[in-house]
Amino acid sequence: MSELVGPESLWLWIGTIGMTLGTLYFVGRGRGIRDPKMQQFYIITIFITTIAATMYFAMATGFGVTEVTVGDEALTIYWARYADWIFTTPLLLLDLALLAGADRNTIGTLIGLDVLMIGTGTIAAFAATPATRIAWWGISTGFLLALLYVLVGTLSERAQTQSPEVRSLFGRLRNLLIALWLLYPVVWILGTEGTFGILPLYWETAAFMALDLTAKVGFGLLLLRSHAVLERAVTPTPTSEQASPA
Repeated sequence: MSELVGPESLWLWIGTIGMTLGTLYFVGRGRGIRDPKMQQFYIITIFITTIAATMYFAMATGFGVTEVTVGDEALTIYWARYADWIFTTPLLLLDLALLAGADRNTIGTLIGLDVLMIGTGTIAAFAATPATRIAWWGISTGFLLALLYVLVGTLSERAQTQSPEVRSLFGRLRNLLIALWLLYPVVWILGTEGTFGILPLYWETAAFMALDLTAKVGFGLLLLRSHAVLERAVTPTPTSEQASPA
């Protein structure tokens, strides 16, 4: 294990175990699903937790960590966390978009904003001055707000064409992501990577781990708990057929 990894490794190992158990559960949950459209939800969700488990293992074993000097201070940066997010957050949005029956333009917009959000957030983590770090954090947060605007507007409107059960599930998952994703920049700015330093690395790591487990395993548990609802999501209703793009 790298010397850079301290007592916070406890939370990294919990994250590794939690994501791994989530992956195994989703694999078991998807056994016997033959409909290709339904299989999409299981494949995407399994990849989400598999990627997260891999990155958490990398951090726990000291591979996914480095130091960045900001002024006279050396900050411990878990870069594997950003590698996780750049892949898993677009997949979460893809799950949600498929549930809503979104068109390609909406999906492309959501994923584009998401990649910009995570990419600029990564720049913030590696910036060498406090002012530059805050500037990039602000840009990243701006992309997050734009993403949430599309999520609440265009994507939610599209979900209205789905059956009541699917709309209800979409609403719960959308609200879960909104609540959790708004907390990520707050933890960042209050933690060691931001300027306030209110959260020490130990508790910052615990907070990110709890958010990650809820946003990935918790999201997956809600999404995949009812085969019947997913079946309705992939079966066009008269309303969705009329509203679907050419």
